[in-house]
Amino acid sequence: MNRERITSRKNPLLQQLRRLLQSRSEREAAGEYIADGTKLLAEAVRWIPERLRTVVVTESVDPGKLPPHVRLVEVPDDIMAQLSPSKTPQGALFTCALPPTEAAFIQPGTLILDGIQDPGNLGTILRTADAWDRPVVLTPGCCDAYSHKTVRASMGAVFRTPPGFMTQEEVYGTLRAAGIPLYVTALTTDALDVRQVALSKGAVVIGSEGKGVGEYFRTHADQTLIIPMTARCESLNAAVAAAVVLWQMLA
Repeated sequence: MNRERITSRKNPLLQQLRRLLQSRSEREAAGEYIADGTKLLAEAVRWIPERLRTVVVTESVDPGKLPPHVRLVEVPDDIMAQLSPSKTPQGALFTCALPPTEAAFIQPGTLILDGIQDPGNLGTILRTADAWDRPVVLTPGCCDAYSHKTVRASMGAVFRTPPGFMTQEEVYGTLRAAGIPLYVTALTTDALDVRQVALSKGAVVIGSEGKGVGEYFRTHADQTLIIPMTARCESLNAAVAAAVVLWQMLA
């Protein structure tokens, strides 16, 4: 595959890549997102080759065999260093088309995320859910599943098992119609130990790092759950709590 060489920092493509890195609204308007690193590029080629659009590499990087429709661009090392969001650039950036927005499919064993704000936590949760083949649904207020930070933290899980998107009301209505119980994680006096509940038969909500599960889900939940821990520990990181819940779903 022939490489197109770009040496100007003001090139329109490079300016567009910067906008995709910085703005969720720009990603949504363009219908594409950006990721960095040779490992993630290999994962994208393996799992979503039809969605790859543009690959930008330095001279020393071999991008491997790319689909014929992909635009391959080479840039100098200094431009890659300026463009890459990574502190130690691997010499590869690429864009992918956003997956089509479709109604999420909720089934027993689904993880619902409510207001998760940290992209590192979100990416880690998606990676963990992918490891155990559990579907994930994001509600409004969560950070962008397709920011470069989330994609990197997911280690390519967003390519293999992209999350669904629903409002809180849509989630609740779907669960009620299907007869699936709704569980939320929260520190309440009536909360049950997660080990006492068959989580694989329900859907579990994990809340934001600071505020926890929102009022809507707390009000409509069939049962509140708690992850047992020592009294000296106030709470768990959202990604850790999600991992505990996902593991318990396997029981």
